[in-house]
Amino acid sequence: MSSSRQRTLGGGLQHVLDYLKRMQAENPAFFYAVQSDTEQQSTANIFWADPASRMNYNYFGDAVTFDTSYKINKYRVPFAAFTGLNHHGQPVLFGCALLLNESESSFLWLFQTWFHAMSGRPPISITTDLDRLVQVAVAQVFPETRHRFSTWSILWETQDKLTYVYQTHPTFEAELQKCINETETISEFDSCWESLLERYYLVDNEWLQSMYNARQQWAPVYLRDTFFGEICSRIGGGNEGMNSFFERYVNSATNIQLLIKQYEKAVASWHEKEQKADQDTINTTPVLKTPSPMEKQAANLYTRTIFMKFQEELVETLANPATKVDDTGSIATYRVAKFGEDQLKVHTVCFNAIEMKASCSCRMFEFSGIICRHILAVFRAKNLLTLPSQYVLKRWTRNAKSGAAADERAPEGLGDSRESLTVRYNSLRQEAIKYVEEGAKSIHVYNVAMDALQEAAKKVTAAKNKAPGVPQVGNLANGRNEEMHGNETQAASYQSTDEKEKRIHKLTAELDNTNQRCEVYRANLLAVLKDMEEQKLKLSVKVQNARLSLKE
Repeated sequence: MSSSRQRTLGGGLQHVLDYLKRMQAENPAFFYAVQSDTEQQSTANIFWADPASRMNYNYFGDAVTFDTSYKINKYRVPFAAFTGLNHHGQPVLFGCALLLNESESSFLWLFQTWFHAMSGRPPISITTDLDRLVQVAVAQVFPETRHRFSTWSILWETQDKLTYVYQTHPTFEAELQKCINETETISEFDSCWESLLERYYLVDNEWLQSMYNARQQWAPVYLRDTFFGEICSRIGGGNEGMNSFFERYVNSATNIQLLIKQYEKAVASWHEKEQKADQDTINTTPVLKTPSPMEKQAANLYTRTIFMKFQEELVETLANPATKVDDTGSIATYRVAKFGEDQLKVHTVCFNAIEMKASCSCRMFEFSGIICRHILAVFRAKNLLTLPSQYVLKRWTRNAKSGAAADERAPEGLGDSRESLTVRYNSLRQEAIKYVEEGAKSIHVYNVAMDALQEAAKKVTAAKNKAPGVPQVGNLANGRNEEMHGNETQAASYQSTDEKEKRIHKLTAELDNTNQRCEVYRANLLAVLKDMEEQKLKLSVKVQNARLSLKE
């Protein structure tokens, strides 16, 4: 082991352990694990994740942040957190840890334990502070996950190591941030970096040289081809505020005795904020700024926060016209630039008319999951009136937590665990609540909802009667499954082959019918638009003739 950092917390640690044991006794889906230090005969590290955290990961675990800012901020408690963003762009929790021993093996244990608690599904991307031990552990546990260092930690380390530069050159910090966050291409970043170092005589600085060598793990221009779920910035996405979930609740003054209380306050507060955002999305109608059917479609699909981001991009298409520069086969290339801007700000969009797919040089959709103004400008030029389904990420929609997404995304083999039982329970409960809310609005809808629920109850009973056995699950001890009974029959989970084929044929027919209707609607809309253009031309001719006659 190359290095190790050891901390002690005194008797308060038992308070945390007692809390975790109590929470698991109340709800078996509450997960916690303890790593012991065999040499010191003591607890080394603790990890835990409540049922809500594990459920949220199933919906929003594509982009994860591992926050260890307690080291930079010199917290009394070595409290780390796994977080992400929900469908409103709000921080969401995926688990917490107390890291008393910060060694390579400890971080390896932590990531493996967290991975197990999250049903063995790795994230697409993970963001961490700059730390060599964390980097090694992430590479071993998540070899296919894109790992980046937060630019916040890069800038903090840079300020710490170049204090004299920051003090003698007040403009250096702003220029460095501009180079990192506002450059849009690799060549632009490289040129800006080189120019910056030459201007401040830092070409031979070892720290900056080491950072440049590792630039593919932190510079935004090298990372925009991967989903990180950032919606705060169009260009760089500085991932500021790594500890945003707990920043108002846990700080340098928080001791181990207060930690659990503050943890619960933070969890309750963010849950309340998510509920409020849900209500705002459902009960209020956004103001549309264009006559575009696409804007109305997006308003009905996205949560309010995400719709506002989309709307901003859509409105900007008016100032960013698309010009076709090449048309080879089925793929057309467009040049998109804002009126009056220089050539450096030109973006290239490739559009496949057959597959209805587009890619932009800004890579905003790949990075944030929200389509950019440049692709929307091409859609506008092609008279594409609705947003293709592949450009609507479910994780950003108002229905992000609907359906059985959690079980569908969980690996095989864990479907009978108590944790998946909780996932299924919560998923069904959410769907049932929708029937209750809608059914209470009128007597007619109430009767329809009640009939549907009664019919569903009959089908559930029939499915239970067909199953010869019910799968059993083992108990959770210290957050780990001691035993998984996988031999019991799972007939209730499967449909017959004939039923599946009938279902597939039915859905295929419905899809074909929907596609045909969409084509008819599209053709009608295009005809209307064409007719409007012709009417506009005729009116223009009449106006011109009237003006000429007046002059005569």
